[in-house]
Amino acid sequence: MTSSRKKKSSRKAKVVYKITYPNGKIYIGQDRTDSVGYFGSPDSKLIEKDFTREQRRDFTIRKQILWESETATVSEVYAKEIELIREHRSNDPAVGYNQRPKFSEKQ
Repeated sequence: MTSSRKKKSSRKAKVVYKITYPNGKIYIGQDRTDSVGYFGSPDSKLIEKDFTREQRRDFTIRKQILWESETATVSEVYAKEIELIREHRSNDPAVGYNQRPKFSEKQ
């Protein structure tokens, strides 16, 4: 009897993901365990300021994997995260919730 299931790799993928909030602002982060339930660690105080109590009663966010690797080093994951933060401008307060690297128009 053959199984149609694919054999899972014992390695966990390291990922850089984008979270999109209902107001369109984004947060880009990394997860070195590829956990489906991990949604990063943006400053919740920044996010709370953008939503009323009523808006928070029905709140949907979207998580998208922008990049993944099973072989990247931790420093390569950090470098990719910074690259994607700059590319998407998620450190621009008008665009997203990333606070590092510090936003500058020159990026």
